[in-house]
Amino acid sequence: MTNDGGRANEPTSYALRPPQAPQPAGPPQSGPRQSGPGTPYRVPTQQVTGTPAAPADPETGRVIGGRYRLVSRLGHGGMGTVWRAHDEVVDRDVAVKEPRLPEHLGERERENVHLRMQREARAAARIDHPSVVTMHDVVMEDGKPWIVMELVRGQSLGDRLQEGTLDVREAARIGLAVLGALSAAHEAGVLHRDVKPDNVLLGRGDRVVLTDFGIAQVEGEQGLTETGAFVGSPEYIAPERVLGQRPGPESDLWSLGVVLYAAVEGMSPYRRSHTPATLQAVLSAEPQVPARASGAFGTLVMQLLRKDPAARPTAAEIRSTLEAVARPPQPSLDATRAYGTGTAAGSGGSRWVPPVLHRNRPAQWGLLGGLLAVALAATAVVVDPFGGDELPEGWKVRPESEILAADVAVPEEYERTEFDGGFAVNYRDPSGVFSVYLERVGAGDEDTTVEVLEPRKEVWKDWYAKGGENGREIKDADVGTRDVTHQGAKSFETTVDFLFYGDSEEDAVRYRWHELVVPGKDEVHWRLRVQMPSEGAARQDGEQIFTNVVKHLQIQGL
Repeated sequence: MTNDGGRANEPTSYALRPPQAPQPAGPPQSGPRQSGPGTPYRVPTQQVTGTPAAPADPETGRVIGGRYRLVSRLGHGGMGTVWRAHDEVVDRDVAVKEPRLPEHLGERERENVHLRMQREARAAARIDHPSVVTMHDVVMEDGKPWIVMELVRGQSLGDRLQEGTLDVREAARIGLAVLGALSAAHEAGVLHRDVKPDNVLLGRGDRVVLTDFGIAQVEGEQGLTETGAFVGSPEYIAPERVLGQRPGPESDLWSLGVVLYAAVEGMSPYRRSHTPATLQAVLSAEPQVPARASGAFGTLVMQLLRKDPAARPTAAEIRSTLEAVARPPQPSLDATRAYGTGTAAGSGGSRWVPPVLHRNRPAQWGLLGGLLAVALAATAVVVDPFGGDELPEGWKVRPESEILAADVAVPEEYERTEFDGGFAVNYRDPSGVFSVYLERVGAGDEDTTVEVLEPRKEVWKDWYAKGGENGREIKDADVGTRDVTHQGAKSFETTVDFLFYGDSEEDAVRYRWHELVVPGKDEVHWRLRVQMPSEGAARQDGEQIFTNVVKHLQIQGL
């Protein structure tokens, strides 16, 4: 993994240099901002175990490998530090993992850690999947390997669970992505061996990324032994590994089961006060079915936690169950059944005509007249559903003056989420079919390390046509734009019909983002997005939600 195609344990090519002279130490300007799911704005930190360091780090501004300028420390653990850095050759932000070892470690242990880091890079580089972190380079600097990888903008599942448990559908969605990453890894001959919430990153656009292949086992490579050391996270490790038996893909699937359990219950069922007790629980404890996840999801979790690896479900069986749980409920077809076209054999009439009227032609015409009157009345309701500026029934105004300098109306039952830093809010339909997202972006925001995507329709159209963030957010996008006005301000709408990048082509669900961008004063603008299915009656309902939200969106100071 070098600039010239060399192997992971070779130094990066120093022949490449930035296109211009290096700038003074400080945060570089790069990349569009991200503010939430699929949102090209603010950049939350890539989550790793540990706590952030103070801003004034003496290493800030250092250039690694002649191209990667360290910007800020994202986090650190016992054996390393993860930096946010800027690649000055290709002008993009990256994450750089630096080995930092305790002083008491001997030379052999240090060499072992360095070899593990190089193996981590090789293992992840063998796997081509959108839910596996992308490796860019390995740089040998000061006699130790620095791993350069993509910067995943989001929080870890472990941090998310500190805020509360997930609902079953969201846990299943995340589990599907992790399962896809593990399946791709296993096909490439790689066992992860450390699947846990802290190693699952939640990025934008609902992207889920499995990271940290530091203790992965690669088929065909000799193992790295550490005398007296226990490799892995005890409460997420499979019982066969505790017993010293040879692990297989089923061991990673056990760990996935524990992650799914923790996602809905808040913690691993095997967590105890100290490591020996935890390992004993892994070997002998039989946890209860998750209280918050009965049905197919809970049954699957308990099957994954079977002590016998051969008794656990296969990846295909896991995928089938999780897809069924994660799939949003389909809109009812009851309202459309009156328009069926088939006829029963020998019935003598249409299915939408009551049987008692099948042989009564005058009554049928009377029924048609009544249906026509109802249809005309329904048309009037659609054209002017509320007869004025009144809120739709069951909706309410959510004042967001402090965060967004705006008031937004949404259905009462929608669940509100505020994004880090207080720059955006998301309202989600409890069924998971629809969501309403609103953000306010200004030139004076705290995060000035990256540029803001301009509020021009051609910029956004190009962004989505190229796949969104890193070209790996969405795919097969059909993008349209049009000029509109909002509160007298020239604005524009964007519609994007797409597949999420990680979805398989077979039976994939296409979604639609309908967005409104409203430029304001002093380089401030607002962006509203309604997410919906891209086809069928659900799309019509979603478009009606968009119309209602826009109608009642009041932006202050326009």
